Amino acid sequence: MADLLEQFGPIDIYLFDQILRGRIARGMRVLDAGCGSGRNLVYFLREGFEVFAADADMQGVESTRRLASSLAPGLPAANFRVENIEEMSFPDDFADVVLSSAVLHFARGDDQFLAMLRGTWRVLKPGGLLFCRLASSIGMEGLMRRIDGRRHLLPDGSERYPVDAELLGKLTAELGGRLLDPLKTTVVQNQRCMTTWVVRKNA
Repeated sequence: MADLLEQFGPIDIYLFDQILRGRIARGMRVLDAGCGSGRNLVYFLREGFEVFAADADMQGVESTRRLASSLAPGLPAANFRVENIEEMSFPDDFADVVLSSAVLHFARGDDQFLAMLRGTWRVLKPGGLLFCRLASSIGMEGLMRRIDGRRHLLPDGSERYPVDAELLGKLTAELGGRLLDPLKTTVVQNQRCMTTWVVRKNA
């Protein structure tokens, strides 16, 4: 168990599943859009992937740079950038895999959500994989209190922009992608829920 933790770090279990299924392989370029402190990047850094990341939080990016420096000292610090994911400076069609873990549900409203999503999608290569985990109302319909638009107060006291299955289906089609897996949602004692959305960008 200790060896697994050292190799993979505190990785999202559903991202771990994508690795085990061979969808993310060595030689791919991975970009974490909203990296935080880099918890999902430990394996990719250890295994020699070409890793990039962005986050609006300077402390998070500095933590990710330190992590990269210790695990993959050959990677330039400039791979890890302090910037909003709506306006990332990476070029179009840049990465084979784009990660968005617990990021999009912090949108303040529809316009920001769509800007964040489009900014994330823009940097994904045709044929590439988007791995996204975000708050949803799936399985908790009626238990969230609407604040404004899609912005809701969850039973756990947090404010989120939760999605639902209909919206994710619509967005998948509008972006020009296809679901690789059925939507998978984890409900935590009716306090909050997170949905895994895995999409292949059409070539």
